[in-house]
Amino acid sequence: MERKQKWTALALCLALLLPALARAEEGKSFSAYEAGVSLEEGETLILPRYAVPDYVLWLLDTARQEIGYTEERSGVTKYGTWAGYPTAEWCAEFQCWCVNQVDKQHGIRLLNRVYPNYSGTNVGRDWFLSQGRYVARIGVVPGYGSQWWKESGQAVEKNSYIPQPGDWVFLTDNSSGDTSHVAMVEYCAYDEQGKVRVHVIEGNNVTKPAPQSVERNSYALDYWRILGYGTVYDLADITLKFGHEGPKVVELQRELVQAGLLEERYTTGKYGAITTECVKTVQRRFGIAQNGIANLETRQALRRMIEEAREREAQEN
Repeated sequence: MERKQKWTALALCLALLLPALARAEEGKSFSAYEAGVSLEEGETLILPRYAVPDYVLWLLDTARQEIGYTEERSGVTKYGTWAGYPTAEWCAEFQCWCVNQVDKQHGIRLLNRVYPNYSGTNVGRDWFLSQGRYVARIGVVPGYGSQWWKESGQAVEKNSYIPQPGDWVFLTDNSSGDTSHVAMVEYCAYDEQGKVRVHVIEGNNVTKPAPQSVERNSYALDYWRILGYGTVYDLADITLKFGHEGPKVVELQRELVQAGLLEERYTTGKYGAITTECVKTVQRRFGIAQNGIANLETRQALRRMIEEAREREAQEN
């Protein structure tokens, strides 16, 4: 009995201590982050909602050290050269180069795991989409559909996401919806009018005069050119349907398994005919239009089925 009491006391101490340690670590990450931010006159820093990982601090520091680098007369840059295309329009190459530098300096592997290694239009945005870490500025992703916050289950409202440091912001220059530029989020702040501005470090912003350089810039949070953000954290879920692939599809399939609708062996990350039929089963059970598309209403219904399955299992045991 005495031993049991000691273990109970130890468990209680840990339960009280761990949240405090987590807060201390989070505070440490915020302090280190704030130390690197240089606010413009009249601005008020918006503290990130989530802790800033060390690798983001390293990445921002690497990018800051490149500020002022200017392309050669011929358009050649060290970033394009590193990527294998010396005269590339190098906004993406610059950011990927920075990630690679962090990997080499710290013996980690971010490139192609946390951030993409790419050059082509839309490739970076689509990589974040495939990884399940993308938030559209208007809350809707073309070809997918609406998004909702994982934490609350509420729809992602237009211009509601204030990006984290280390997020990548994808921009367009026309109504096509194709990405034409990418920048790295350094910080967000309220300006003197109380409007949110997204401060970035970027290279090769072709809307500015040549020659192109690495420089700081800022955009209004509601700027029409912003398509969305490749995010450090997985914050938002998205409508899924036949043909989609990736971690978000795996999450859906695992929930279908938990609800007793899908066999484990079909957790493939590919939204095919079997997954579609399982989703239709959920929709039929709750009187939702049976289109096989896993939108917010359908995902909420699926989670109710999971709870029902757990309750039945508990009663049987």
